[in-house]
Amino acid sequence: MMLKTTLRKTLMGAAVVSAAAVAGTLASASEMRGWNIHVEDYPVSIAMESFMKDVAEQTGGEITGKIYHNGVLGSQPDAIEQIRLGIIDFGEFSLGPMGQSIPETNVVSLPFIFPSIPKMYELMDGAVGEAIGEGMIAKGIVPLGWYDAGARSFYNSIRPINTPADVEGLKVRVMSNDLFVGMVEAMDGNATPMAFGEVYQSIKTGVVDGAENNPPSYESTNHFEVAKYYSLTEHLIIPECLCMSLKTWNTFTPEQQAILKEAGHKSAVLQRELWQAREAASMETVQAGGTTVNKIADKGPFQAAMSPVYDQFLVANPDLQGLVDLIRNAE
Repeated sequence: MMLKTTLRKTLMGAAVVSAAAVAGTLASASEMRGWNIHVEDYPVSIAMESFMKDVAEQTGGEITGKIYHNGVLGSQPDAIEQIRLGIIDFGEFSLGPMGQSIPETNVVSLPFIFPSIPKMYELMDGAVGEAIGEGMIAKGIVPLGWYDAGARSFYNSIRPINTPADVEGLKVRVMSNDLFVGMVEAMDGNATPMAFGEVYQSIKTGVVDGAENNPPSYESTNHFEVAKYYSLTEHLIIPECLCMSLKTWNTFTPEQQAILKEAGHKSAVLQRELWQAREAASMETVQAGGTTVNKIADKGPFQAAMSPVYDQFLVANPDLQGLVDLIRNAE
C-alpha cells in the first residue's frame, strides 16, 4: 500500500513538473516583449508589427509576443542594457547610442562615412553588417534586420548652414555619443548632449540654438516650429537595428532562428519603403510650415573638417581601421 502511494505521489509530482515546464515554455513565447520608442503609426512600428505577425505565422504560434511602443519600457540606453540582460526580448534601436558599449557600431556614426542611403543598404546587408553584427553578438545582442533612419541634417533658429563656418558658435543638441560631440566641435560649434524630449523647449527658450536629425523626426516633434532653418548636410547616415537578446535567441531552435532572421530582413525591406514615403511627406509638411530648406552645394569642406574626428576614433580603436576602410573604399 505504501509503495502504491509513494508511486502515485512520484507520478503526480513528475506530471506537475512536466506541466510547469510546458507552461513556462509557452509563457516565455507568449510573453516575449519588444521595445520601441516610436508611436504606433511610425514606419519602424509598422515594420515591427509585421515582423512579429510573420514570425507567429511561420512558427505556427510557437513564437509570439507584444511590442510596447512609445518607449513605455524605458529609455533607449536603458532598453539596450535590458536587451543585453534578457529582460527585454527584442527591440529596434539606433546604432548611435550603442556605440558607447559596442565599438563596432560606432563606425557607422562617423560623419559622412556612407556616401548615400542605397549604399548603406548594400553594405549593411552584406559584409559590413556581418562585421558589426559579430561585435553586437559578443555583447549579447543579435541583429535581425537593418532599418533605415534616413540622413541626419542640422536645423537651428539662427541661420542657414552652408559651410562649416556657419556652425561656429551655434549651440547644437546632439545624441549622447562622443563622436557627435567631436563632430560639432570640429566646426567650432558648441555640442550639447541632452534627452530628445527636451529639445523643443530648449530651442524655444534659447538653451540651444538647434539640433540635427532626419526629416520625419524634425517634423513629427514640431521642432520646425522653433527652428526654421533646415540645412541638408546629411552628415550622418546611421542605420538602426531590429535585434534580439542573445539570451532569448538561444532559447530557440536553429529552425526558429532561421525564421526570425528571414522575418527580420523582410521587415527591414518594408520599413525602408515606408520610411522613404514618410520622409518625402515630412519635407512637404515642414516647407509648408515655413521652414527654409537649403541643400549643400559642396560637402567637401564638411568632410575635410571631420579629419580630426576620424583620427581620434582610429587612435582609440585601431582594430576598427579595416571596417572603416571597408566602408569608405566601397565602390
